[in-house]
Amino acid sequence: MVLKAQHIHKSYGALQILKGVDIAVERGEIVSIVGKSGAGKSTLLHILGTLDLADEGQLMISDTLIKSLNARQLAAFRNRHIGFVFQFHHLLPEFTALENVCIPGFIQKKPDEQVRQRAEELLGYLGLSDRMTHKPSQLSGGEQQRVAVARALINQPDLIFADEPTGNLDSEASQDMHRLIRQLRDDYGQAFVIVTHNKELADLSDRCLEMRDGVLI
Repeated sequence: MVLKAQHIHKSYGALQILKGVDIAVERGEIVSIVGKSGAGKSTLLHILGTLDLADEGQLMISDTLIKSLNARQLAAFRNRHIGFVFQFHHLLPEFTALENVCIPGFIQKKPDEQVRQRAEELLGYLGLSDRMTHKPSQLSGGEQQRVAVARALINQPDLIFADEPTGNLDSEASQDMHRLIRQLRDDYGQAFVIVTHNKELADLSDRCLEMRDGVLI
């Protein structure tokens, strides 16, 4: 088990978003979360990804109780064990594709040459060998998203969270991303938790959960 969350509650003022969510994810499993806008999917993803804290409940990732970590420990844990792919790629415009991928590895203070070698391998694996020195503005949407995927993989995390990873891609690039996620799981063994409105992507998952009125059904 790579992730286990129990009784997750979250409110913003008087508005109750999550009402006791339970979810467990096995290593190497692809889980999609679907539901209408406003159901609480992104809020749940941010809490599971440790970007936000629950008001109540318990979260375990890679056998670590998240609430036992202080802010500094949590940042280091997130960098080592978790990767993120968002709808908007959040690549730094002044850096090349290679440099963007390297950043989480540099933050972990791994040797520069080791980080660059790993980044080059990942970009090659993702079909971007000839685009490493290009900046984000010189890349297509699909290419930018693959750079974001490589960045998420650079530290070999146990778990990758993806929030609408095909939301800004055309149909061809979306299908490429669908195939890529399954290929990454098969080749690297990462677990994926994906929030999506894309039925094709949800159907490719090992499990698809629906969020409705703040709970998973």
